[in-house]
Amino acid sequence: MFGVATALICLSCQNTGRNRTTDATTSADSSANTFDGEIDGHTIKLYTLTNKTGAKATFTNFGARIVSLSVPDKAGKLTDVVLGFNKASDYNNPEEPYYGTIVGPFGNRIANGKFTLDGETYTLPTNNGPNTLHGGYKGVHFAAWEAQTNGDNTITFSYTLPDKHEGFPGNIAMTVTYTLTDDNALEIAYKATTDKKTVVNLTNHAYFNLNGEGSGTILDHRLQIFADRFTPVDSTLIPTGELTPVKGTPFDFTTAKAIGRDIEVEDTQLAYGEGYDHNFVLSGNKVDGLTHAATLVGDKSGIKMDIYTEEPGLQFYSGNFMSEKVTLKNGKKDSFRTGLCLETQHFPDSPNQAAFPSTVLAPGETYQTKSVYKFTVE
Repeated sequence: MFGVATALICLSCQNTGRNRTTDATTSADSSANTFDGEIDGHTIKLYTLTNKTGAKATFTNFGARIVSLSVPDKAGKLTDVVLGFNKASDYNNPEEPYYGTIVGPFGNRIANGKFTLDGETYTLPTNNGPNTLHGGYKGVHFAAWEAQTNGDNTITFSYTLPDKHEGFPGNIAMTVTYTLTDDNALEIAYKATTDKKTVVNLTNHAYFNLNGEGSGTILDHRLQIFADRFTPVDSTLIPTGELTPVKGTPFDFTTAKAIGRDIEVEDTQLAYGEGYDHNFVLSGNKVDGLTHAATLVGDKSGIKMDIYTEEPGLQFYSGNFMSEKVTLKNGKKDSFRTGLCLETQHFPDSPNQAAFPSTVLAPGETYQTKSVYKFTVE
């Protein structure tokens, strides 16, 4: 099972797919006035968290997304390191649906849009070639979540995915709690229960640029991933089932290197992903019970982001399909490889690969996991 642990936080969810957006305090910023809107009959709002250092994070209940995250750079200047949009309506975009959002109920890919539980086969929409990606066309990224703040630095989003929505079994009650700590860490705690056996693999799909949103390429960022192996994929980006050593391959990030150093070398795996779009099998040291997954440093800002998680895997996506289809908060376009994703997760296609850590969730069990994105400077 997922590494189910003691409760991180317990909050009630609703039992329908149409959740309220009440019982929360919205941002007092003037930006909230221009951001807020209505999508599919639901009120969509902007929410702000702050800490004692002046760092600030904003979120929206549409997809329980991170809209912005401003932390100090090496000169002490607050820098927004998450790519996002100025209006709620801009996120309701089927061509670019994943900016900053929670993805699920199963993040990443499921082969051929099918999986079997207890002899019953479930068929899902195939929205990524022959496969299902991030819960299908209408996964939780396009849901209006209920929001509840807990002081200045914590917010919880709740949503119940209805049984058979996008083909997934069970009414899946989910909560995601974001906490902005006073030492500039963003903690994300996930929780889910179900009334039918199902599969769950929640993660956050923030696009990061540690030099600041719209500041240019991420290829000069230095990245270290604490993983000795990765899961190679076929031409449709479904894992083959192998756990391949990274040593001697472009996927060796065991010591820090510029993301762009090996990204253009001749390699079948890089060709399949058109760059990095692969899951790494984490093997880092434990810190306060969490695995040290990765360290990323902005080459211009000096901002350092350390990722810690209870998850066994980390998906590294190098922004290979960014193509100036949308305009970001600062007016810049989402140009090629100007953002990257580092998604803590169970492995892709786990429901179809018995050798991978299980993502099955049964009634009476609780899915629970936590990841931390800690920001410092160097």
